[in-house]
Parts: sequence; structure tokens; C-alpha cells
Amino acid sequence: MKLFTNSITKIAAFLMIALSVSLSAQGITASAGADIVSRYIWRGLEVNKTPNIQPSIAIGAGGLEVGLWGSQALSYEAGAAFSTEIDLYAAYGISTSAGDISLMVTDYYFPDAGIPLGWADDGTGAHTLEAGVGFSGSEKFPISVSIFYNFYNDPGNNIYFEFAYPFSVSGLDMGLTVGGTPGSEDNPGYYGTDEFGLINVGISASKEVKVTEDFSLPLSSSFILNPKADIAYFVIGCSFSL
Repeated sequence: MKLFTNSITKIAAFLMIALSVSLSAQGITASAGADIVSRYIWRGLEVNKTPNIQPSIAIGAGGLEVGLWGSQALSYEAGAAFSTEIDLYAAYGISTSAGDISLMVTDYYFPDAGIPLGWADDGTGAHTLEAGVGFSGSEKFPISVSIFYNFYNDPGNNIYFEFAYPFSVSGLDMGLTVGGTPGSEDNPGYYGTDEFGLINVGISASKEVKVTEDFSLPLSSSFILNPKADIAYFVIGCSFSL
């Protein structure tokens, strides 16, 4: 049995060293907040059917950010493995004249799955590790492209890619998204397919609604289509920042 395998220990140590070096050289920034969504949809997949509250906290310095993001179903379903989620991530951003490049590593953990937190064995552990890289274009070419790869605790090493295009109409911040996966024969259940397919095609709109002179509430609405699963979702949400 392996508890906190060498791979995860080395990654955690590297992130702590990188953050310490960055914090010593740059000013520290911090942020925290929470979203409330009518249903938890992730990359075109329904994680659970109930409203969720999704808190976040992050600390950054320079181009490095380390944070936690979570999701908690407001209506608990007995036996549901995905009612609670806690993700630890580290991201590093690089700005260029053509746009911004981001590198990210995420640790996905589901407390309700019944696997102890310390059990990190590759194949049966509580943690799935994902590496990602993204590019966001300039104002003249605002299209963003990102790709994510599961490199630990996923026998299928599933991949997800996404293209996004932001725009504004009548005071609304809007966006188009097209995401998909090559599929995986060894673990087709992760994204729901063993072959290439589009799983996340949608349009979203958001706006800050002024409630008082000093308080505005960001609201959002998203229509999400999963062509591969032949299903669609409509999600509304609001955001709070501390």
C-alpha cells in the first residue's frame, strides 16, 4: 500500500518551494469568494443535479497562484460520490505581446467517494492529477485555447481540449465555448466516451446587477450542450467576492 506516493510528495514540495521563492521576491495578493449554481455541470458533464455552493481561496505572487476550489451540493443525496469536491491547484501565468500563457496542475479530490485522503495510490487513490496549458489571445484576437491531461490515477490518461471566444452584446459579457475529448478506451467513463467527441458546446452571459450604491451582484446564465451524450443543460449562477 502506498500513502502519499513519491510522485505526489515531490509535486507538493516543488509547489511549496516555488511559492516561497515567488512570495519572497514579489508582493502577495489574496482572493476569496464563492459561486452559487443551480446545477453543477463540468466540461459538459453533470456532476450532480442539485444546487451547489462553490467556494474558492487563492494566494498569488508574481505570475504564480496557489489555491483551493470546492463544490458542495446543497441537497445531499445518500450514496452520491460527487456531492463534495475539493481541488488544490497551482497555476503560473506568462504574458506576451501575442497573449497570455498559463500552466496549471490540479489535484481533484472527492471526500464522499469513501477513499481516505491519504490514500494516493496510482489507480485506486483519492487524488487524480491533471496538467493543463492554456493560451488567451489579445484584444484583437481574443480566442482562448486550452488542453488538459490526466497524468496520475486515471488509467485512460484522459484528455480534454477547449476553445472559447468572449464578446459583448447590449451590456452583457458573453462567451462561446466548444470543448471535446479524443476519448479513452481504458477509462471511457471519465468523459463518457471511448472515441473522439464534442462534449461541451455552449453559450454564456453574465452581468453585474446593481443592488445598492455600494453592492453589485454578478449573475450568469449558461446553456450547455453535450452532443456526444445527446443532452443539454441550462444553468444560472451568482458570485460573491470577499
